[in-house]
Amino acid sequence: MENSFLIGVYLSYSVAAVGLTVWLARTLFKNGAIFLEDVFSEQRMAEAVNRLLVVGFYMLNLGYAFLIFKTNGAATTRIEAVELLVSKLGILLVSLGVVHFLNIFVFWRIRDRSKSQPPPIPPQVAITGAAQQGDAWA
Repeated sequence: MENSFLIGVYLSYSVAAVGLTVWLARTLFKNGAIFLEDVFSEQRMAEAVNRLLVVGFYMLNLGYAFLIFKTNGAATTRIEAVELLVSKLGILLVSLGVVHFLNIFVFWRIRDRSKSQPPPIPPQVAITGAAQQGDAWA
């Protein structure tokens, strides 16, 4: 009877952690596509990076959610069970927010760097047909 509410906390936490992670990943995938298209010049590259980011987001956040799954405290009352659940979800949401803002910062830096670089210089010398076949070196 000591930890009678822990099963409910574990079930609630699992459903909430997976649900929040899936919802956030879908939201970031949908809304981040426009940002990534601006960062990368190729549409296919932006789509591929967006998919890879979502996979990494799932692995990182679900892995972390399950790492903090276990509790050391006892939940003998409903109030303790709710407090335990809320604290675990709070830790998870803070970590999701930190990862999200870190991603935004990295892509802002990539975008800023790509916008500040000068355009490539066009070729200044034309190669003639003889030089292309190696006759000019003989």
